[in-house]
Amino acid sequence: DPRLEGWPLMSSPFPTTFIIGTYIYFVTSLGPKLMENKKPFELRQIMVFYNFSVVALSLYMTYEFLMSGWATGYSFRCDIVDYSRSPTALRMVRTCWLYYFSKFIELLDTVFFVLRKKNNQVTFLHVFHHSIMPWTWWFGVKFAAGSGLGTFHALLNCIVHVVMYTYYGICSLGPAYHKYLWWKKYMTTIQLVQFLIITGHIGQIYIMDDCPYQYPIFMFIIWLYGSMFLVLFLHFWYHAYTKGQRLPKMARNGISKDQ
Repeated sequence: DPRLEGWPLMSSPFPTTFIIGTYIYFVTSLGPKLMENKKPFELRQIMVFYNFSVVALSLYMTYEFLMSGWATGYSFRCDIVDYSRSPTALRMVRTCWLYYFSKFIELLDTVFFVLRKKNNQVTFLHVFHHSIMPWTWWFGVKFAAGSGLGTFHALLNCIVHVVMYTYYGICSLGPAYHKYLWWKKYMTTIQLVQFLIITGHIGQIYIMDDCPYQYPIFMFIIWLYGSMFLVLFLHFWYHAYTKGQRLPKMARNGISKDQ
């Protein structure tokens, strides 16, 4: 997309790949080694600021996604990429880039785990999720920044993050505020519904006649990603609620997070 020429991190996928590679190395190897003989860091104030900052950013991105198309004309069906330079199209490009960049900010989730010596939280699923999102979104922004079919999952994810990071923010305030977290039991349901809706929405492309979306491979990737996490959360739901096993710690996008 020529509209992205000169934008930060958009010249090639290598800067994004390098950042992700450095992240993986730090959270799986270097970080735990550096912390091995050190006391866990007390990061409560930083985490309060971080979590509520992500809430504010997610609210802003939700508004921008809505005003860039979702509340101003998208049909929730075959909405292809608008490559024009209209104000609305350019607004969507900026919003897509910001969403992509926000995935680097969220890498701090894992960094905080390592610095607090919560290494049991650094699971394969956690690291995979945080790594694959910015990498795949680089290609989405570079080639197809702005469409209903390509951004619905991002809009929904921003809405869910408002709820999730509000929960994490209240958790990080300390035990005195935990009485306000009575809705913790609904967190898994929110996640499950998110992936159900994403998978259902993107699956429309396989039943719509003559939808000329420019990059069908992106639709398959989104469908695969949504389906994968839908299965993982159904598995969680079955063991936690049907079989009555001990509930794991709260999760975001399949990732355990204990604040």
